[in-house]
Amino acid sequence: MDSWYHQKYRKWAFSQGQLLSHIDGMSYRPITDRSRVRRGRPRAQYDEAAVHGVLDAGDICHVAYCIEQQPYLLPTAYARSGDRVFLHGAVANRMLGQLAKGIEAVVTVTLVDGYVLARSQFHHSMNYRCAVLFGRAIPVTDPVEKHRALRAIVEHMVPGRAAHSRPPNEKELRITQVLEFEIDEASVKVRQGDPRDDAEDLELFHWAGVIPTHRGAHDAVPSADLSRAIKTPEHIKRASTG
Repeated sequence: MDSWYHQKYRKWAFSQGQLLSHIDGMSYRPITDRSRVRRGRPRAQYDEAAVHGVLDAGDICHVAYCIEQQPYLLPTAYARSGDRVFLHGAVANRMLGQLAKGIEAVVTVTLVDGYVLARSQFHHSMNYRCAVLFGRAIPVTDPVEKHRALRAIVEHMVPGRAAHSRPPNEKELRITQVLEFEIDEASVKVRQGDPRDDAEDLELFHWAGVIPTHRGAHDAVPSADLSRAIKTPEHIKRASTG
């Protein structure tokens, strides 16, 4: 049960137009207009565990920023450390050069967990987890910190790899830009489960279910309400085995 303090804080936060995503002791994260999920609100999560879980499971992130009102969106490798995300690239990298100036940026990581195949084409979807981060980046200039950040990026790709590869030398550090993106706000949106077919379509003789995209788990999973008389079609089998 919430303490008196937490109850009072909730009342104050809502009176200020803020939402509370997570309260655990004294820990909480406010949600503003820029990070609040509007469509599909029941799928929204704002707690650190959800945000960190997506970041730790992702392979690449996409960074959005603007230069003179021209938007750009680029993919790059990354690694998380606490509420920071490390980015790296060549010192001449245009994106990193702009971010190093302290401009506002958005970082996203999306995980596709499965293809959701419904009986109707309209209700086809994907099971996914998507984290959207808002913040600014600062350059990492200390050589020791740069080493740690670059090691973290290698470890994020393949855990344990850093111990089996040479760390960057002085020249490589000098020509590499490393940024620390500080997460000011974040949200996660998650879709999971079976397709949501309309009631009148449940009797249609079409296969429905989910094709997982996880490594090593490619067998198609029939929808829980699928008739056992409907066998898995060949095109589903082909898609499942890649």
